[in-house]
Amino acid sequence: MSIRIIAGEIKGRKIKSVKGRTVRPLLARVKKSLFDIISRKIKDALFLDLYAGTGSVGIEALSRGAKEVVFIDNDSQAVEIIEENLKQFGFEGRAEIIRKDVLRGLPVEKKFDLIFIGPPYKLELILPTLKVISEKNSFAPDGWIICQHHFKEKLPEEYFSPASSSGGYELFRREKYGDTILSFYRMKRIDNEKIGLTGSD
Repeated sequence: MSIRIIAGEIKGRKIKSVKGRTVRPLLARVKKSLFDIISRKIKDALFLDLYAGTGSVGIEALSRGAKEVVFIDNDSQAVEIIEENLKQFGFEGRAEIIRKDVLRGLPVEKKFDLIFIGPPYKLELILPTLKVISEKNSFAPDGWIICQHHFKEKLPEEYFSPASSSGGYELFRREKYGDTILSFYRMKRIDNEKIGLTGSD
C-alpha cells in the first residue's frame, strides 16, 4: 500500500512501509480528517505517536509543523522503517524513536500537546495506555489524546486512574469512519462542555 504525506512541508512524498508484514496504516481519509480537526494545535506541538508502525501519523505531524515527534513501537522492523523515513525527509533532528513496549516506554520528562494512540485492533490496549499516560504525567494540561480504535471497542466518556494526581480525562469528540473510530480526550475540567460527540460515517 502506498502511503503519502497529505499536506505541509513534504506534501505528496511517499512513506516507506514494512515489507512482508501486516501493518495497518491509518486510511488517507481518516488521517486527513484527523489533521483537519487538530490543525490549530499542531504548529510547534510536542507530539507523541504510540504504536507508531511506519510512523505515518507522526511524520504527517512533522510535515505540518510539529516541533518534535516521539515515536514508540516495540517492533524492530517498524523502528527501522521509521528511521529510514525520517532520514529521507530530513526530520531526524526533530524526532526521537523509542523501541519499547508502549506500556513501559513513555518518556516521563516530556509533556505532550498531542498524543496519538493507534494500537492493533482487538487487543484492547487503549485503556491500559491511557492509564500509563496518566500515571507518568506525560500530558500537557491543554493537550489532546486521540485514540484510533475499532467501533466494537467501547471507550468511556470519562477516564480516571486512581494512581494519578490529575483529574482524569473526558471524551469531547468522537468521529466514525466505517469500522474505525477516532475518540478525542482532554483533561477533565468542571467547566468543559462536551461537544461534537457524534461523527459522520
